[in-house]
Amino acid sequence: MNIKTISAGLLALALTTSSCVSKKVYKDLENKYADLKKESRDIADQNAALSKEKNELDLKSKDLQSQLDKAIAERDKLQADYTATKASLDNLKASYTALEKDSSSALDANVKKNRELLAQLEAKEKALAAERERLDKISAELKDRSERVNELESKMAAQEAGMSALKDKLSKALNSFEGKGLTVEHKNGKVYVSMENKLLFGSGSWTVGTEGKKAVVEVAKVLGDNPDISVLIEGHTDNVPYNGGNGVSDNWDLSTKRATAIVNIIKENKKVDPKNLTAAGRSEYAPVASNDTAEGKSKNRRIEIILTPKLDEISKLLNEVK
Repeated sequence: MNIKTISAGLLALALTTSSCVSKKVYKDLENKYADLKKESRDIADQNAALSKEKNELDLKSKDLQSQLDKAIAERDKLQADYTATKASLDNLKASYTALEKDSSSALDANVKKNRELLAQLEAKEKALAAERERLDKISAELKDRSERVNELESKMAAQEAGMSALKDKLSKALNSFEGKGLTVEHKNGKVYVSMENKLLFGSGSWTVGTEGKKAVVEVAKVLGDNPDISVLIEGHTDNVPYNGGNGVSDNWDLSTKRATAIVNIIKENKKVDPKNLTAAGRSEYAPVASNDTAEGKSKNRRIEIILTPKLDEISKLLNEVK
């Protein structure tokens, strides 16, 4: 029941009862009615104001609800983004941790490997330095040896040339005895003067005949001009056993006596140093031809004068080269 209904009821009651009440009471009722009416208008105005305010609040509430819903949606989206981002971050952290662990292990392994390689490199550098030093030493030795070899070859060539010249001198000096069982030959770095016994000795004798002595004297002259030559005089026989007596026991003895006889003639030349002379008997054991023929036996009965350059200096060089 509103104020207007109450006011109408009171007014009707007053009119109905106006005949029964005093004027004073009527006046009071009328004043109350006026107050109530005014109060009703005030309430109506307040109600209208409240209704307007309510409508405004409803609009604001709807707007706020819309903003709240939007904020909630944005919050949910942010929450989802946060959750996804956090998951990605956690995965990234896990991956980083694993990578860091692997990297640390790999780094340690690489450091260890690098140290090993560095140690190997240092060892190889030391070995290389030692090898270089060894090669330098070998190179110096090789150079020195090469120089000595060149010197040796030069001396050997000079000696060979000297022996060739010696052979030529002997050939020239003994030219008049060619065809008489005398030959001069240069081989193996030596000069061989071969004289058959028919030029030098009678059968079974070790006494040198006149023609043979002339040939030996010519050889001695050449030897006197070449003091650096070693001279080996070898006596040779055929294979016929010696039965001549005269204090000669056999072919060995005869070959030695004949070689000694040649030495005695050569050393008569005072320019020949006896230290360079050697006499040797070879008997029938170094034949140059077959003993089955008279011609072969004649060739085997001989004196060989073997001229050899002194090799002391060359031997020294050879030992230095080794």
